[in-house]
Amino acid sequence: MDYRIERDTLGEMKVPADKYWGAQTQRSVLNFPIGDETMPKEIIEGFAILKKSAARANESLGLLESDKADAVAHAADRVLAGELFDHFPLVVWQTGSGTQSNMNMNEVLAYVGNEWLEEQGKEVRLHPNDDVNMSQSSNDTYPTALHIAAVKKVEDHLLPSLSQMKNTLKEKADAYYDLVKIGRTHLQDATPITLGQEISGWHRMLVKTESMIQDSLKYVREIALGGTAVGTGINAHPDFAETVAQKINDETNGQFVSAENKFHALTSHDELVHAHGAIKGLAADVMKIANDVRWLASGPRCGIGEITIPANEPGSSIMPGKVNPTQSEAITMVAAHVMGNDAAIGFAASQGNFELNVYKPMIAYNFLQSCQLLGDSMVSFDERCLVGLEPDEKEIEKYLNDSLMLVTALNPHIGYENAAKIAKHAHENNQTLREAAVDTGILSGEEFDRLVVPKEMTKPNAK
Repeated sequence: MDYRIERDTLGEMKVPADKYWGAQTQRSVLNFPIGDETMPKEIIEGFAILKKSAARANESLGLLESDKADAVAHAADRVLAGELFDHFPLVVWQTGSGTQSNMNMNEVLAYVGNEWLEEQGKEVRLHPNDDVNMSQSSNDTYPTALHIAAVKKVEDHLLPSLSQMKNTLKEKADAYYDLVKIGRTHLQDATPITLGQEISGWHRMLVKTESMIQDSLKYVREIALGGTAVGTGINAHPDFAETVAQKINDETNGQFVSAENKFHALTSHDELVHAHGAIKGLAADVMKIANDVRWLASGPRCGIGEITIPANEPGSSIMPGKVNPTQSEAITMVAAHVMGNDAAIGFAASQGNFELNVYKPMIAYNFLQSCQLLGDSMVSFDERCLVGLEPDEKEIEKYLNDSLMLVTALNPHIGYENAAKIAKHAHENNQTLREAAVDTGILSGEEFDRLVVPKEMTKPNAK
């Protein structure tokens, strides 16, 4: 392999000749051979957005020459176009402030920007620290890149996936709103419900968690940039923080604002704990929905079997004809993983010591992974399971008619104790409720038929 020599304040480093990073990035490659989880591309894109915006802010404040600002913007645009990801090799398990990733971006932008300046016949050259990192510190750039990445990932990936699944559930709820079935509580028979009502509960879960996730983003839109090393803003123009926030919004069409208190922004990540908590709420909801689906589809002959779901692949290597609820299994594994990510994020966010939290890369990795996995699994679950969900009306009717809990409709007419006598008699003698009502002499068959109407049991009693 061919190398070139790069230098930093610690001395010379051999860097692969075909890579655009410099000495500090190379030191990180050598010093942190830990795992294979590399810095998420969303963080790299967030860094490119903030570096371009910072260059334009410094230019507008009279601190950075226009040629240099143009060069940074050109290089950042190439990152955002997806051309340079091979030049960001660093792993998540590095310094907890993300310093090496900040310098990785500074070095790559300086290298690419200088090539562009030379092509343009310009005399000036970019320095990774003095120019690309002007008015910044790793301590305020990494959380800013993280917040940009988090908002974009939620808005561009997670929420559209949620909306797709939500819309399917609304269609199913409307389609089966009048199909009466038995309800279940405590895994035991309960009073009737319609299949549409049951699915409407699933739909409402997604409507509500969607709103909670959206609400949580207002805190994540606060950015730390302008706090520099410890929150004081040393080495930055007094107007830099507000100016760069506007430049980021120009670049992203976003609603980011400069954090009111930079001392908080550097050392606390409570807004990410809050936002991921809402995402964990979504994970809890999809866990419940997927579990309900696989229970209701269990069988085909020895389970509940009230619904059918698509047979996407053979379910067993030994049992011919078996079909398993694999989409439910996949999304519930994702939900469990998201809950684990939430625990890790919460612990990491509690570890801010004095002016800085140094668990930032792990928080970033887990947050973005949760969004990716949940978004992917919801689309897969929707397209390969929910869309093809259908009721088995024969099974639904059988369970409905066999249920002893229909006796609940008699409570207002004959009292709880008499109703219980009918249910107990039916169960002990393997009778229907109607037969038991007549057998005990509490009601005639005609009276039972008039009082026990399953459809009427799916709504409040008429006055």
